[in-house]
Amino acid sequence: MNARNCRKCGRVFNYIAGVPLCPSCREEMEKKFQTVKEYIQNNKDTTIKTVAEACEVEESQIRQWVREERLVFSDDSAIVMQCEICGAPIHTGRYCDKCKQDTMRSLAGAGRQQVAPQVQRKNTKENPRMRFLDNR
Repeated sequence: MNARNCRKCGRVFNYIAGVPLCPSCREEMEKKFQTVKEYIQNNKDTTIKTVAEACEVEESQIRQWVREERLVFSDDSAIVMQCEICGAPIHTGRYCDKCKQDTMRSLAGAGRQQVAPQVQRKNTKENPRMRFLDNR
């Protein structure tokens, strides 16, 4: 059993995964999320600060939901986040589509294995067991 204290209320609970919140605080946070989501849908020209004040939620929590891709802003929304790599405007997540694709390509390239050099045997009179690598 993995017992932890709730980050919000301090109660001890059985921690499984994710944010260390007890079930009652997690339920309360989910209600706040739904409130924020509805507010953003009804007020497309609002800012994060206005949403935070209207819904009584921290701005950092709203940004966290955006980074987790739980909140997605429409293209005509005034709320725009920035890509963490290039700074391009995005509406959800942490990275723009271009940076995501570049990262995926670089990871795919890192997975390719190089061909091992072939061992070439040359018999010499000094040591018949000596081997040399063919560096091409």
